[in-house]
Amino acid sequence: MNIVMVTSECYPFSKTGGLGDVAYSLSMEYVKKGEKVAVVSPLYSKINFDKYPKLKKLFSYEVKMNWRYKECEVYHLFYEGIEYFFIKNDYYFNRPGNIYGFYDDGERFAFFALASTLLLKKLPFKVDIAHVHDWQGGMIPCILKTCYHNDPDLKKVRTVLTIHNPLFKGYLGRDSLYDLYNLPTSLYDDGSVRFDDQVSTLKAGIKFADKITTVSPTHAYELTTVEGSKGLWYDLILRQNDFVGILNGMDYTAFDPKKDKTIYKNFTVNNYKTNKKINKEEFCKENNLDPELPLFAVVSRLTDQKGLDLIYAMADFLTHEGGNFAVLGSGERYAEDMFNNLYARNPSHNYVYIGYSEDIAHKLYAASDFFIMPSAFEPCGLGQMIAQRYGSLPLVRRTGGLKDSVICYDAERKNEDIANGFGFDDYSIIDALKCVSSALTTYYYKKDVMDNLVKNALNTDHSWNESAEEYLKLYRLALSYND
Repeated sequence: MNIVMVTSECYPFSKTGGLGDVAYSLSMEYVKKGEKVAVVSPLYSKINFDKYPKLKKLFSYEVKMNWRYKECEVYHLFYEGIEYFFIKNDYYFNRPGNIYGFYDDGERFAFFALASTLLLKKLPFKVDIAHVHDWQGGMIPCILKTCYHNDPDLKKVRTVLTIHNPLFKGYLGRDSLYDLYNLPTSLYDDGSVRFDDQVSTLKAGIKFADKITTVSPTHAYELTTVEGSKGLWYDLILRQNDFVGILNGMDYTAFDPKKDKTIYKNFTVNNYKTNKKINKEEFCKENNLDPELPLFAVVSRLTDQKGLDLIYAMADFLTHEGGNFAVLGSGERYAEDMFNNLYARNPSHNYVYIGYSEDIAHKLYAASDFFIMPSAFEPCGLGQMIAQRYGSLPLVRRTGGLKDSVICYDAERKNEDIANGFGFDDYSIIDALKCVSSALTTYYYKKDVMDNLVKNALNTDHSWNESAEEYLKLYRLALSYND
């Protein structure tokens, strides 16, 4: 089948988080399975296309946004088996700094959604599935069903919406429906796209997409509960027969301890006891840490969602109870100050890097014994999967994709033959400290259990194969309605 991913970001050209990784990795898995896949994404000015000299302009067309007529240029690149179609408009996308966070993001991605919808008709192949992601493309299913339901080509396109982060709902004013999208305000008045007394492009996707997914089974359940839905529970319950959670995979080529050139020493499940230990020793040597102590790592955006208060409590506890702590990330200023203060008070047991370095991230995954990820909520999460890939045992709060991807060790149940991490349920400092205490005890006093857990982590399969098959089944089900 012919699949088109419509996404505001896609690795390696643009990425701020998991969305960019998913759009790329899932598309790559489709290529392996023999499916035709294309990605539609904005042409941001920050993309360095000197590395990709085959980028070529195909054509241009005007996009009507009420009284505005904005030019859209379409550029094409064939890369690693994927066709990329880039939407170029310098007014909206030729901006310095981040991809998001501008005062007119609603207008910018309204243009992107409209331009992408028109592009579906202009592509040199029949589109079967338009797979849109998050609020930026959420209005596309609505546009197709409202404006193109009689179009001989587009009326047969089936749409799938994936919700990556329900916090961001694409809020706009009521008049923006007509002013930006050329859509009737009756869609707001009848409640189809109304949420919190505003237009929500994410709500529009939930209402009009043929199928809806999110990035883990547990998060799908959480989104249908009042407590865990970020307000979306009612709208998703109405679509529950078309809503499913599919656990994200990870890119096994980008994170491979056997071939990773950024780490100190490559290793596999067969030689990790010697070679992974070298990674830890070298990292500790460079950063004045004692390699005989267990190393707990965090690689994360420093935001409240990630459980910052729990991370800090766990770090403070373990560095006074026989462990080392390392954090790599940036975000909330108070959090950056908090971890810098932790280092200042106890430099011989802490490593703090405010910012981001891909090389240091890989080194931390390879060197660490444990990986701390006690999120307040986590639709899927990627860090815990990468950590397992490198034999670093995740310490997680069992929520969303963390619950689905980590089998937590239970000393009473003696499940060390299958467990590949540690976990706790309630969002509380007491439970978090019990979890880190269990990890310390296992490291120091249960060497055989520790070895089993690390082997289990290294052998855990988080590749995209099974998840991609689930998506393809969902696509086929959507197409079965295409009469």
